[in-house]
Amino acid sequence: MSSKAQDQIESYIDSPEKLKSLYRRVLFVVSLSQIFGGAGLAAGVTVGALLAQQMLGTDAYAGVPVALLTLGSAGSALIVGKLSQRYGRRTGLSAGFIVGGLGAIGVVIAAMLNSVGLLFASLLIYGAGTATNLQARYAGTDLASNKQRATAISTTMVMTTFGAVAGPNLVEVMGEFASFIGVPSLAGPFILSAAAFISAGLVLFILLRPDPLEIANKIAAYKQEHEQTYRMDSADKTMNKRGLIVGATVMVLTQIVMVAIMTMTPVHMKHHGHGLGEVGIVIGFHIAAMYLPSLITGILADKVGRTAMSIASGITLLFAGLLAAFAPSDSMILLVIALSLLGLGWNFGLISGTAQIVDSTEPSTRAKTQGTLDVFIALAGASGGALSGMVVANTSFATLSLSGGLLSLILIPVVIWYRRGRVK
Repeated sequence: MSSKAQDQIESYIDSPEKLKSLYRRVLFVVSLSQIFGGAGLAAGVTVGALLAQQMLGTDAYAGVPVALLTLGSAGSALIVGKLSQRYGRRTGLSAGFIVGGLGAIGVVIAAMLNSVGLLFASLLIYGAGTATNLQARYAGTDLASNKQRATAISTTMVMTTFGAVAGPNLVEVMGEFASFIGVPSLAGPFILSAAAFISAGLVLFILLRPDPLEIANKIAAYKQEHEQTYRMDSADKTMNKRGLIVGATVMVLTQIVMVAIMTMTPVHMKHHGHGLGEVGIVIGFHIAAMYLPSLITGILADKVGRTAMSIASGITLLFAGLLAAFAPSDSMILLVIALSLLGLGWNFGLISGTAQIVDSTEPSTRAKTQGTLDVFIALAGASGGALSGMVVANTSFATLSLSGGLLSLILIPVVIWYRRGRVK
């Protein structure tokens, strides 16, 4: 470490206020990028299935777009994680967002050419934006203390709400704009996604200095070199491994359930006479519930614990599945409540699971590990998205929703297993 870098690190260690100021700045910059990133998510979630249905002429593969973008998200999560570990959060996150924006542009071109092959390839690339939007939540935790981590995650996520809620409600407006310029209306929201993802990438590239992960790594290395007090015994390592397993399981299961039910909701609504505007309203409430409660969820996860919030996630998702399964298909109110509960359950699981992952990793390997685990989360979403259309085509939307609700109950024995390990 150069003398200049060492002096900088010492200044952060000697001045908690300076470190706290940098932590707040990082949260602000990441939160700003999340506003744009949230808007970029809207297209794939809201009209991806409808666009595929229109181009393919069948419901059986309506879940493929979400499956493809989440599959692309899986590969991107790994790459963004490795880039972040080697070159810092700034490089990894900005690159991921900009690539996602290019994928959205590809979807628009595919719709104009009516090219299914280009559509599917572009959705894979578009998944980079989705992965990066999710990975950005980790950047806020790099400089956070143990008691601040869930709150830091939730702060960045709640800012996603502004873009994520506005996006679905701009579906009709963007559709009209697309038609006006000679582009198929269902491709309109992807124009918004392209602009939003690229803007998010530029915000991070320009403003995220100094890089929070680099600072966290240097502080950890300095303390280990000069204080020689930190040692991780075998029991700590075992609990860290258990923490990684539990955190990953919580996030994977909540992702499968949420993506599967959410993906087929627009198709289910369209079959029962609901218009695109009504679909936008339901998905808008769903995405609001995914992100808006984050600040409270983060505080709760820091105060009452990761375990309690993981159990709350499983129970909430169960109620969401039951309501979606048994609610009358023409009831907008019940659909809004069901999809809101679905988003809320996902929120509980993602924040508690993410906090568990951060608790169980060290700065020197954190970004790479987080990227690897996000691969499994994305693959879970891909599986949920791909299978959801086939399940509905061969059974019903009610069967899909009920199955998802029951699957979420697995979270309870998993977190109990972790708590028993801690007691020992």
